Order: sequence, then C-alpha cells, then structure tokens
Amino acid sequence: MNLLREKMMKYREPQRLMEIGIYPYFHYIESKQDTEVCMEGHNVLMFGSNSYLGLTGDPRVIEAAVEATRKYGTGCAGSRFLNGTLDIHLELEKELAEFVGKDEAIIYSTGFQANLGTLSCLTGKDDYIICDERDHASIVDGRRLSFSTPRKYKHNDMEDLEKVLSRLPIDAIKLIVMDGVFSMEGDIANLPEITRLAEKYQANVMVDEAHGLGVLGRQGRGTCDHFGLTDKVDVIMGTFSKSLASIGGFIATDSDTMNWLRHSSRSYIFSASATPAATAAAREALHIMKSEPERIEHLWEVTRYALKNFHDLGFEIGATETPIIPIYVRDYEKTFILTHMLLEEGVYVNSVIPPACGPDETLLRFSLMATHTKEQVDRAQEKIVKCFKALGLPLNHSF
Repeated sequence: MNLLREKMMKYREPQRLMEIGIYPYFHYIESKQDTEVCMEGHNVLMFGSNSYLGLTGDPRVIEAAVEATRKYGTGCAGSRFLNGTLDIHLELEKELAEFVGKDEAIIYSTGFQANLGTLSCLTGKDDYIICDERDHASIVDGRRLSFSTPRKYKHNDMEDLEKVLSRLPIDAIKLIVMDGVFSMEGDIANLPEITRLAEKYQANVMVDEAHGLGVLGRQGRGTCDHFGLTDKVDVIMGTFSKSLASIGGFIATDSDTMNWLRHSSRSYIFSASATPAATAAAREALHIMKSEPERIEHLWEVTRYALKNFHDLGFEIGATETPIIPIYVRDYEKTFILTHMLLEEGVYVNSVIPPACGPDETLLRFSLMATHTKEQVDRAQEKIVKCFKALGLPLNHSF
C-alpha cells in the first residue's frame, strides 16, 4: 500500500474548482508584465502585479540584463561562497547597503531565500523570534527552521506585542520580525512603537521591506526610512521581484552580523548565485528608482485616487495605506467566482484565501503600478462594482 500516494490522491480541491470553472491560478501571460497584458489570447488590465514602479518592461532594464548575459553568460555555475561571485554582485551589494543605510548587504537568489537563510541561523536555541501573525510565508518558514523559540503577536497590535515581550527573559536574545508593508492587507507596520518596545525590552528588530522598497521613504528607501528609524532597525530585508523589476533578494545589516550570515546562512552558501541578468536588471532598476522620483510620485497619486474611489463606492478595504488594496469578500467560494468573473470582464486581480488570510477574511488583492492611469483604475473599478452586484455582495460599508 502506497500511503503517500493515497494521501496525495485525497487532495482534490483544485480539481473541484476546475470542474466548476473558477480555478484562478496559473493563467499564462504572452507579453511583458505591464498595466495591460495579453493573457491566454485576451487583453487584460493587470491589477495583480507587484511591479510597483512599472519597470519590468523598461528598455533600460532589459538592455542591462542583455548586456550582462553577453558579458558573463547565463549563470554563475556555483554559489557565492565558491566560484559564483561576480563583480556586479559586489557593486550592487555596496549600492544597496548605502541606499538602505546599513554597513553591508548580501544578495540571495530569491527574496524567500533571504528570509529563510537569515532567520534560520541568526538566533539560537536559547533565543526567541517574535513575529506578527500576518508575516509573509518566508518569515514563517525561516522561523520554523530556527532552533529558537517562536512567539507570535496579533497583527499590528502593540499591546499584544508588549505582553509577549514582557514574558520573555530580559537577558535572552529576542528578534522581532515583521513585514514593513503587509503583502495582503497593504497596511504599514507600526515601526515607531515596535522599535520603542524593542528598546524597552532589549530586543532586536528585523524588517521585511519586500513591499516597502520603491514605495515608501526617500527615493523609495522603504518603511524604515519612511519613519526615520533605520538606525533603530538591526536587519533590513528586500526583494528584487517587486520594484526592482528582477528576481532575487538581499539582507542589509551591520558588518559583524553580515560576517556571521556570510558564513552561516545555508540558503546563501548552498544556492547558486543570482544570475548576471537578474543582478544587472535589479541594479539598473535601482538607478532608475533613485533618478526618477516622479515614478513614485505618480504611484502615490494613482494610489490615493483608487483608495478614495473604493471608499466612496462603499467597498471594505481595511486599513491599507499603500498601493496594495484588499477588497474584502469574506467568502471562500465567492472570492474565486469574483476572480473568474473579473477575468472574463478583462480585469486580473489576485484571489487571497487561507493560509494567506483568515478563513473569514478572503479578499481580492488589487495592486497598483506607477504606470497605471486613472482611466485604467476607473475601468477596473466599474467592472468590480458590476461583479459584486451580480453576486449580490454588499457595498456601502460603514467606515
């Protein structure tokens, strides 16, 4: 008897959704990631991308990737620890460290690996990792791999965080880890209070800037810079797959901590290096982000426009303050139905269901790019209203 196979055969939820025609995943795109894409032969408004600055199709970023491939080839054929370090890796690391205000930075092949490799080795068996309950899966999995004792606090609830901290030994290492901008809800971590509590209880702070980089702070430096608290944060993580129009991730911190990570972080030591193309693309996107502040300004202009419209239309969008706008449905099946209906109407948004949210908090994730226009927002919101009404879902929430 093949017990593993039997267990796998029982998992049929995707097939059920396919059979009723509302399976929302793995739709293929036949064009560049942009505000409008060709998806399975149809033109679709894209409101499900993390390309906040709209740089994934920028000719300068593409050319940087092409030129790096011509010079260095398609890959490094080894890890950074051995033969896989290029001069452009070192140049980008230096620029990233300066940009986010830390001594040094190291590049990982993905943002997920950055969190996984850091959290799994930074603290030890007598230490504690304290996470917001809505932290990204990469933080959760990094914490699981650590020998440290995990603790969790209610989402952005500072009273609950203080309760957790107050119960821990004052002389133990305690690392508080949270998203700077929460990837599903779009709200911003209460970093001023988190850093105050960290000082009070002698804890350290790590901020995941995946969705803050390119969005918040001076020239898009992120949540820490937005609050003027970079010096109060010990470790900053960022990704290339959002505003930096590539794939990869980085950790920035002080030189002593970096020395430990370089020689202890398994997903850094035992993974192949970021490709030349990915590294060069991210570096060029960083240069554009710093030199073209009008991109971030327009991103915020269209974000404020969309947020006001959603409020005025009566949608429940929670506490978001960013280009990530959750449209709460609070019904598992209807979330999938809505996603399917909107795609049929030419609008792509993301379905968010457990474990990415609570069972009664399912939502559509509507995200904006600096290249979106107000007219595109209007078209999408018109379709969303139409689909909500067709399903008999309530609008006119009280705020």
